[in-house]
Amino acid sequence: MSHLSILSFKYNLAKLRFKSGGRLLSARDRQYSDLSTYKPDEGEMKKVFDMIASHSGRISKKDLQFMLERFGKADAAREARRMICVTDRNKDGYMDLDDFMDVHKNGVQIGDIRRAFFVFDRDEDGRISAEEVMAVLRKLGDSCSLEDCRKMVTEIDRNHDGFVDMDDFMAMMTRPRRKP
Repeated sequence: MSHLSILSFKYNLAKLRFKSGGRLLSARDRQYSDLSTYKPDEGEMKKVFDMIASHSGRISKKDLQFMLERFGKADAAREARRMICVTDRNKDGYMDLDDFMDVHKNGVQIGDIRRAFFVFDRDEDGRISAEEVMAVLRKLGDSCSLEDCRKMVTEIDRNHDGFVDMDDFMAMMTRPRRKP
């Protein structure tokens, strides 16, 4: 096998591994194509919108910049400006709920849901702990106790190992929502 073929093989093998866990993706992990889409629940999307918006019924560039900075985005101001520019149909400088929902009208790509998993998986071990949930919620401005976060993990954790793995996360994010 040539040196180039070995490098190519290693590169392709590396693409099949989680970020740092080194574990090959299971058949269940691969069942979700990154290009597939999931139609999110409108009520849940409104909750996300309200969490980001500091103005009644609108998201400003500063709202987006603040959120991006909390997650360590180096060029948060530029990215926030770009996001508003792309979504602001009436050119008032804000993203309203209709603009926000329009971005997601064709659904959310499964690859985006996978990337959301890695936002929570802060130690990159392929699973999310209650402590990791609490850290991300705090970055989002939600003060949740560790005990509450443990309850959330327990509700989602199907194999009862005390963690949310990719399968648990995908099931939670794509299951139909119960009506209140």
